[in-house]
Amino acid sequence: MYGPVELNLELTPRARVDVIDVHHRAGERAACLSAFPKALYCSFHTTAGYLEPGLAARLTRSDVRIKPYLQIFRTLFPEAAGYRHDEMHLRGDLTDDERRVEPHNADAHLAFIAAGLQSCVKYTNRPQAPVYFIDLDGVVGKAPRRRTTSILAFNTEEVAFRRRAYVPVSSHALESVSLKQPAFGLYDELREQIAREGITKGRVHIALAPGEHEVGLTVNEYETLLMRHDLADALRDPFRFVAEEGRHLLAEPRAIARKTLDHSKYDLVRVFNRTFDALDLKESLIEKLLARLIAIPARRFLRMKRSVSLLISDRETPGRGVIAEGRYQCPILVQWQKAERQQRALDVTVTRLC
Repeated sequence: MYGPVELNLELTPRARVDVIDVHHRAGERAACLSAFPKALYCSFHTTAGYLEPGLAARLTRSDVRIKPYLQIFRTLFPEAAGYRHDEMHLRGDLTDDERRVEPHNADAHLAFIAAGLQSCVKYTNRPQAPVYFIDLDGVVGKAPRRRTTSILAFNTEEVAFRRRAYVPVSSHALESVSLKQPAFGLYDELREQIAREGITKGRVHIALAPGEHEVGLTVNEYETLLMRHDLADALRDPFRFVAEEGRHLLAEPRAIARKTLDHSKYDLVRVFNRTFDALDLKESLIEKLLARLIAIPARRFLRMKRSVSLLISDRETPGRGVIAEGRYQCPILVQWQKAERQQRALDVTVTRLC
């Protein structure tokens, strides 16, 4: 039995929102994966990723179905709708040179989180079937961005380390916490365990403990304005940014604020009807999702995950496995209700892929 095989691909998006079949792009190179029953698909970006297998099974029979699904969230988070993350003069994390070239892409970050995209997912390996890399910010101006992704095919997954971790949170109902912060110590412990176990190909799985509610996990950019303002605003009011875009377009913003909000709900219905009736998806997952979008607060319909995965790979230094991630990627805990005892419990598992 052969050990895991990792295939690294560079992708060039054709449009700002693009759906790319990574098996098709890999071509003959994908043949080396065919002997393995399972595979991890990993994106190293915060505005591009993969659908979880359960949702993918409903939508990825054709990319025609994926794009209408994404359009719901693009309608909810329009471009240039007054996001704090896009106010470059407020971005203390950027140099002057970086501010000049940094894309205005808060809408793509929020759509990534809301649509349930993930940076690392495990699939049953079927090299002849499409697996879609979904990019929400693939072109800046007229220039395509350079995207990288990894396919790690393997036979079995063995648990090397497992423990329960507790994340301190404040008394605020709405809060997002970086699981990378040094004071928490999780990443230092993971690095030590990966080195101690000699894992070169593996996975870190972080899951909310049973009994944790009104909280979710995502992997995205932990930028203060994005997490503490834009995401928090979306949790408080799911139609806030649709209404914000409307106020920019009309001459009497105060007079039409409420009207714009009502129209935004109507717009979502129109998006749904136009794109899904033709696909005969009535009574489907999408119709149920839309009903939730219209009826209840954003914190209930955001497809925030109860678990996230991180790739362990020796792709940079053969023989030395590390958590492989993009420059801005960070596992983030987001809560929308106060936690008892001001802490959240996580179950952390490190596995070796064989």
